[in-house]
Amino acid sequence: MMMRAECFDAIHFVRKLSLRKLLNYTCVRLSFCFSVVLGRSKHTGRPVSLSIEPTTACGLSCPECPSGLKQFTRPRGMMAMKDFAKIVDQTGKRLIYLTLYFQGEPILNPNIYGMINYAHQKGIYTATSTNGQDLSDENARRLVESGLDRLIISMDGTNLETYERYRIGGDVEKVKEGIKNIARWKHELGSRKPYVIIQFLVLKTNEHQIPAMKKLSKELEADKLQLKAAQVYNFEKDTEMIPDHPKYARYVRGADACWELKKPIRNRCFRMWSGAIVTWDGRVVPCCFDKDADHQMGKLENLTFQEIWKGKKYKEFRSQILENRSRIEICRNCSE
Repeated sequence: MMMRAECFDAIHFVRKLSLRKLLNYTCVRLSFCFSVVLGRSKHTGRPVSLSIEPTTACGLSCPECPSGLKQFTRPRGMMAMKDFAKIVDQTGKRLIYLTLYFQGEPILNPNIYGMINYAHQKGIYTATSTNGQDLSDENARRLVESGLDRLIISMDGTNLETYERYRIGGDVEKVKEGIKNIARWKHELGSRKPYVIIQFLVLKTNEHQIPAMKKLSKELEADKLQLKAAQVYNFEKDTEMIPDHPKYARYVRGADACWELKKPIRNRCFRMWSGAIVTWDGRVVPCCFDKDADHQMGKLENLTFQEIWKGKKYKEFRSQILENRSRIEICRNCSE
């Protein structure tokens, strides 16, 4: 069942490709390879992928999330439909993958269904991620009808006791009911979309539930269960969040007994050549690790996306990546 759903998802993805998109991807990939080899930033092409933030609002208080902790230093708010359409119009012809998520809970923006449908009409493979607290019967129907290709639903525990250790303020039964609502509307509308992924953030507090979660995801008719290693902000210190099983941890014990990244930080990052993040108020930032938009490349109220993408700030930032990536704060906790 899951393998069959994955095949249909792959078919939906391929159908949205075009010669223009494939040529653009080739240009982007080659320019990245040349940059790494030469040690100098060279860039051709337009973004292959984009993440757009519908809102910073969220009803939960997750301990490793700036949105949940209300610790943003940047403004909070919701993206207007006209601003979203403007971004898609400027980037969509070559865009392969669009994620409607950065910080916050996307479903809380009432424009989310129109945003998804607008991208769908433009032939862009579109995904979003939700905490699952707002997948009512009506919202589930609208998501299925919107043309959404992929839906990632966070569920980090099979029961309330474990779930609320991280998803503070959430109700795991609401998440389960929301997943059932999506499955039911897919059946009723005869739709194979969205491809539903249950994302299980593996922590020390919930890793014992992985076998039970595998069973539950099948019962809920999810298309895939994704076990995700957690990002921990102050990972150098001993923390209860990092799981014991090394397979599910981004970190390992170093020589001084402190935690350190499992993967070494290399002076390269394809994301800086292939995609970007746009916040709800039009700030273009290079990476999803830049939660506070400290590395703002430009703002869309003053410039076009292409002017920012090819601008001096972006070029200098890509050069920093090639020279010494470990000096960049947002890269020090990156698993890529």
